[in-house]
Amino acid sequence: MAASGPASRPVSRSLSGSPSRAPVRRRQRSVRVTVAVTLLSVATVCVLVSIPTRSPLWLSVGSLTALALSWAALRIMWTEVLQSRRENAADRAAAARAYRELFTVRAAEHAEFTTAMTERLAEAHLTQRELEGLIVHQRRRADLAESRASELEQSLAVRTADDGVADPVVELVTWEEKQAVPQARGAGRAARKRA
Repeated sequence: MAASGPASRPVSRSLSGSPSRAPVRRRQRSVRVTVAVTLLSVATVCVLVSIPTRSPLWLSVGSLTALALSWAALRIMWTEVLQSRRENAADRAAAARAYRELFTVRAAEHAEFTTAMTERLAEAHLTQRELEGLIVHQRRRADLAESRASELEQSLAVRTADDGVADPVVELVTWEEKQAVPQARGAGRAARKRA
C-alpha cells in the first residue's frame, strides 16, 4: 500500500517512554517555511530601517539586502514545493504498485473462481442429463412392464377361459410346483457331481 498517512511516519519515544508519532516531513516543512518567513521579515526590517534615514547608501543597501533575502526565501519555498511534489509522486507510484499487485491477485482469484464455478456448472449439467436419461430409461421400463403385465393378464384370461380353471391363484401355485421340481433335480445332480 502507499507509504503515506500516519501509519507510515516513524514512531519516536517521548521522555515518558510512550510512543508518539513524529511527523518528520512536517518538521522539515515548518523549518523551511520558518526560515523563509524569517528571511522575508529581515528584508522587511532592512527596508523599514533604511527608509527613515533617507540616505541613498542605506536605501540601496536595504533594497539590495531585501532583494537577496526575498530570492533566498523564494528558493527555499520552491525547494519545499518540489520536494512535496516528489514525495507525493512517490506516494502515488507506491499506491499504483500496490493497486496493481492487488489487481493481479484479485484477477487470479477471479480466474480461479470462474474456473471452479464453470467446472461445477458443467458437472451439474452432466449430472442433470444423466438423471434425465435415467428417468427416461425407467419410464420406458415401467411402460414395458405395464404392457407386459397387461399382455400376461390378457393371456391368463384367455388360458383361464380355455382351460376352464376359474381360480388364477390355483394355477400360479401349480406353475410354481412345476418349476420347483426341475430346480430340485438340478440341485441334486450338482451335489452328486461334487461328491
